[in-house]
Amino acid sequence: MKDKYNQIRLAQYSQALAQRLSEEHFAQHENVTAQQLISFTPIKQVNLFMIRELLTLWNHEMANLRSPYFDFEHPEVKDALVQFMNVLSRKISIKRPHFEPLLLKAIQDTLRTVLEPVAVFEEKFLRMDDLSVTKLQESLKYQDIDKDLYRQFLDTLPVPTPNRVHVAQQLNRFLAEHEEERMSVNELVARFNELQPLQVEELLPPVVSAPASAQSVAAGTPGSPAQPAFRPTLNAEPKLNERFQTEQKQTLNDRLKQPLVSATFADRQQDQKIGSLKDAISINQRFSFINELFEGDNMAYHAVIKQLDEYGNPDQAKQFLLQEVSSRYNWTKKDEHVQKLTRLIDRKFA
Repeated sequence: MKDKYNQIRLAQYSQALAQRLSEEHFAQHENVTAQQLISFTPIKQVNLFMIRELLTLWNHEMANLRSPYFDFEHPEVKDALVQFMNVLSRKISIKRPHFEPLLLKAIQDTLRTVLEPVAVFEEKFLRMDDLSVTKLQESLKYQDIDKDLYRQFLDTLPVPTPNRVHVAQQLNRFLAEHEEERMSVNELVARFNELQPLQVEELLPPVVSAPASAQSVAAGTPGSPAQPAFRPTLNAEPKLNERFQTEQKQTLNDRLKQPLVSATFADRQQDQKIGSLKDAISINQRFSFINELFEGDNMAYHAVIKQLDEYGNPDQAKQFLLQEVSSRYNWTKKDEHVQKLTRLIDRKFA
């Protein structure tokens, strides 16, 4: 599903925009912090790809720590590394020489997401070790463009997940069948145009008209019926939100009262008490909460976390979530993220 586009112009535009945005930021700041990174540009996908790239770099550096003298697979070591990463992610500090290339790549890859989506998805998500549907679903927190469409695609994959080549082929077919549901090049370019002038014609070559003979064949010769355009017929399946609604069996109030499920290595902090939610939530957790629980509203997230930190006991904090926040953002389908947040509340008041 790879479209032909002007790669040179894309690279030039990405470099120019990254340079200008960097100049504006570093004229007032010495570095880019974790908080600034989350909302650095008004185009959410650009910010997500930068965070994703930092995570990839972290994983590469952790791989370099492997040693024949120490057991890096031991659960305690894994937990310690997760805690270390969470602390480090709250202390992000990127100077311009390292940040500008990061931003440039994120801008370029964001535009490529509509120009060659399968290639970008393969680069960002399919090159992980031990590829699985669960890991792919977790990785979608770094995807903003056509996120619901990618979720639908992952629901079609079998378990165990086939190899990455097969997944890419399946994705190519799936996106072709759902072409009309995808974000258009025009729509994304319009967003970038608000930051720095860019026209679709600069990226995509003009459409060459077919020869007259070919046009007559396509339209049908005089006196012969016109050939209908082929459009695949898709089986009507329940939408993802409808399926979640039919599966919903408990209220948020019921779930908040239940014991929390076992945490994964990525979430477990060995139940250590924390001083404040604001300081304890890592950049990855923070981004997940903003994206999944607060519909991408960074300010709303910080206002709620600030309010939670001011309560004197966990019951008051959870009641606030239940009565004031959950109904506002319809958290009935966000069980996993709600439990992660309530787990942190329990640790704060442990």
